[in-house]
Amino acid sequence: MTVAIDAGGAPDFVVVDVETACARVSSICQIGIVGFKDGRETFAYETLLDPLDDFSPFNTRIHGITARDVTGAPTFGDVHAAVHGHLAGRVTVAHSLFDKSALAAACAIHRHAAIETRWLDSVRVAKRAWPELPSHRLNVLTRFLGVPHRHHDALSDARAAGMVIVRAIEHTGMDLAGWLAPAVTRAAKSPPPAAHGALKGERMVLIGAARDGALARRLAAAGARIMASVGSTTTCVVIGADQPYGRFVTAHADHRRATALQESGAALRIVTEIALRRELDALAPLPAGIASPM
Repeated sequence: MTVAIDAGGAPDFVVVDVETACARVSSICQIGIVGFKDGRETFAYETLLDPLDDFSPFNTRIHGITARDVTGAPTFGDVHAAVHGHLAGRVTVAHSLFDKSALAAACAIHRHAAIETRWLDSVRVAKRAWPELPSHRLNVLTRFLGVPHRHHDALSDARAAGMVIVRAIEHTGMDLAGWLAPAVTRAAKSPPPAAHGALKGERMVLIGAARDGALARRLAAAGARIMASVGSTTTCVVIGADQPYGRFVTAHADHRRATALQESGAALRIVTEIALRRELDALAPLPAGIASPM
């Protein structure tokens, strides 16, 4: 059934989640779809489905749905038009692309054309937004984000995956178009340290700042060596002003290692980029007319 919450135009994206009756991905026995616009839920659609297939005890233990529960329920073929209407031509989010495969298989079994939509994997989004987390399973993310969630209920899973996207946008400042664009990766090359300078002997790690950026170049020009990660010889960890970890920076692996080293007695500082720039300005002011790069 579809419940409209806000009729404020087409959603920015929709989220789909399915549960299956057995190992065959076509055996969809529940589907949930939720629309989001401007960070809020706009509609919700959920129904049990008769998968026209066997129910595996293993799958039932996961989601709790049995053959008796779907007696008299529609088949995927019966609801294909509704599902197509919600997803086709839109951005569709799924937590891992299992749901994409399941929908394609169900369409083929029921002799319907595959639904044309633009897919976005919320697992990939979560890994980029919160790389410090030990797991990006949906139930782990919802605990971390404080999002209400009933795991392996299709509607609740869809809502939760949608909130992962909403929170990732809020957390990083990257909009939906940015998350849809392919991630650009390149090896960062640390600038070589100057032979002499006020920071000669410093071994510094920048959290959330590119190692080949303006700050890194300025530090290297003052004699510091920019390191890829925190180690036993690190002398300073700099928390960048523009970094994707926000208030959760203390969960970042380099921050944890730096804290552990401090507790063991290592002479290591953890400073913010703003504080470090003040120190740099005091040590070596920039020439007149040149603004400090931020």
